[in-house]
Amino acid sequence: MAILSKIRDRSMFLILIVGLALFAFVLDPSSIQQFFSSTKTNSIGEVNGENIDREEFARLVENYKSQSGGRVTQMQAVNAVWNNLVGEKIFQSQLEQAGIVVGEKDIWDAMVALPEIQNSPLFQNEGGLFNEEKLKEYIANMKVDAEAGNSQAWLNWLETEKSIKQNLERMAYTTLVSAGLGASLKEGERDYLYQNTKMDGQFVYVPYSSISDDLAKVSKEEIQKYLEKNSKRFKSEASRSLEYVKFDIAPSEADDEYAKTEVMNFVNDREEFSNAANAKVQISGLKNATNYEAFLNDNKSDLGFDSGYYYKNQFPPAVADTIFNAAVGNIVGPYKDNGFYKISKIVEFAQLPDSVKSSHILIPYAGAVRSASIKTKEEAKKTADSIFALVKNDKTKYTEIADEVNTDPTKGKGGDIGWIRKDQAFSASFDKDFANYIYKNATGSIAVVETAFGFHVIRVDEQKKADRAVKMATYARLIDPSEATENTIFEKAETLTANLANGEKLVDVAKKENYNVQSALNIKVLEENIPGLSGQRQIVIWAFAKERELGDSKRFDIDVDGKRSYVVVVLKGKSEKDGLVVNSEILSKIQPELINKKKSALINAKIKGTTLEEIAKNTNTTVSPALSVTLASPLLTGVGNEPAVIGAMSTIKLNEVSKPIDGNMGVFVVKVDKRDTPIKLDNYDTFRNKIIDNLKGRSFMLFQVLEETAEIKDFRGQFY
Repeated sequence: MAILSKIRDRSMFLILIVGLALFAFVLDPSSIQQFFSSTKTNSIGEVNGENIDREEFARLVENYKSQSGGRVTQMQAVNAVWNNLVGEKIFQSQLEQAGIVVGEKDIWDAMVALPEIQNSPLFQNEGGLFNEEKLKEYIANMKVDAEAGNSQAWLNWLETEKSIKQNLERMAYTTLVSAGLGASLKEGERDYLYQNTKMDGQFVYVPYSSISDDLAKVSKEEIQKYLEKNSKRFKSEASRSLEYVKFDIAPSEADDEYAKTEVMNFVNDREEFSNAANAKVQISGLKNATNYEAFLNDNKSDLGFDSGYYYKNQFPPAVADTIFNAAVGNIVGPYKDNGFYKISKIVEFAQLPDSVKSSHILIPYAGAVRSASIKTKEEAKKTADSIFALVKNDKTKYTEIADEVNTDPTKGKGGDIGWIRKDQAFSASFDKDFANYIYKNATGSIAVVETAFGFHVIRVDEQKKADRAVKMATYARLIDPSEATENTIFEKAETLTANLANGEKLVDVAKKENYNVQSALNIKVLEENIPGLSGQRQIVIWAFAKERELGDSKRFDIDVDGKRSYVVVVLKGKSEKDGLVVNSEILSKIQPELINKKKSALINAKIKGTTLEEIAKNTNTTVSPALSVTLASPLLTGVGNEPAVIGAMSTIKLNEVSKPIDGNMGVFVVKVDKRDTPIKLDNYDTFRNKIIDNLKGRSFMLFQVLEETAEIKDFRGQFY
């Protein structure tokens, strides 16, 4: 009894324990650790100490995805919302410090000035002029709808107001900063001299390429020392490098043969036992079928009936000749096409143009697609026949009546529909009766044609590139991997995963099994695309997990462009934020620089002599002229852009041989014979204004500078 009493007394404690046990069952250990962790937070980040709420951020991400119509990925939405919020908070603090306030009237004036507001028929009076009261009424109605529960339009409007306000604030701030940018007349004079002082001289140039790379090798220790010395320049974001083997779940030869055999079974009539009839029944094959759409649906073809017409060059070369040499009613196949096995019955051959230009006059009737007409079908037909009689031989009359009668976008264009390509005309989105008429009748033909939209008086105006085309009924079976095939591929992936877990090296297993090992280098924490695998955010999250160690591996199920695969991934490299880990990107920047420094030392040892001629002789080079060079255009003939060399020429004494100068392409020794300064001007205002314009033209860099100086903490990688 005492034990039972204690259990009752501690019932809430036991419920908590059971609850945590359930958590342990459905969550991994890292999730439970996060549950108890003191670092668990509801923040997605901070900007200058101001928190960005995680729940609010998630709501904005979902809104962004919804407004994009599903055209963006999760991470694209996350990054877009983050950039907007960071920009908003950075500018907000600047606006407060600058005392900039945008009022409601400013926002309203900017809103009514928008072209889409001014030109919208919703806000115009009978004379077609903008009416501010109509806009106010429209906004009031949206607010009423929102209070009644239909809030989406109102929320969108509030977002528009917010966007207008932000734009006004940023414009005001940018204008304020731009107003503070200036330059003195002295700076204008300096710029004038900088651009127009011309120098003549001579130089000796010893290219770095004259020294073999073997004589200027750079060690890992030298690279590491250089990195440490220039740590600010090379500090980077956290990154991970991966190696992986991909196992595509692709059909085997047996799967291919099975699909081919299955398709062949649908060519001729066959008998099958019917459970419903408790007897054998006759089932028509494609050869004797007449209702092709029903045949394909009843026999579960992997492709539906296509009523389009196709030219010879649109078929696989292996089967194109066979199709176009066949007769109507013949069966072609089985043949392989774009991952399917197919059998096709020739339905029709026709001489069809590639594209057709046509016009129409539409008389809709009650019940037709998109029709608001109250005419009966018979009345519409009678009207169409009357119009046809008037316009069949009179193009001017056709244009007049089309502009009077039509209510679609062809109104005002004489009924001109424009050019329609064959693939458009015979697609599901285009009326098949309209398409059949304009493609199967000659230029100049005109007739009354009934379509789903009503009665048209159609005229074929022009046709291009007529060629023989075919219409076919095609039964198709996707060549899919069988369960046995998928199991075999899965076992390969699992075996590799197990071998890696047991300490084997990926390179050794791959060599033994002839696997293709691929690399994905320097992946950042918020990336989702992995080279060769497309969007695989799950792998990036795994690679950046706190417990992840070098050499860890895992198998993932992935989908790349609709094709399923297994991929076994190994973590091969880790670089934390602001770390100094050597990678290929850093090496490509550092190595040439360090190699050229070593080559410079070797070249300097060869430079001996007091004149350019002596130096040229000792370095086996020649003395070259440098004529009319300027600081504004630091080019040396025969060498290229060398600002350090031209800069030295602007300061050394005339007729003196300089010390060796390390340039972009090699080591230089120069002598300046003449330095012509331009005539003095009475006023340098033009050059000062040019400096100011250049500064103001760089105002787009304002946010970049503010962002670099802001204190930003980013926790997105922990949640997405």
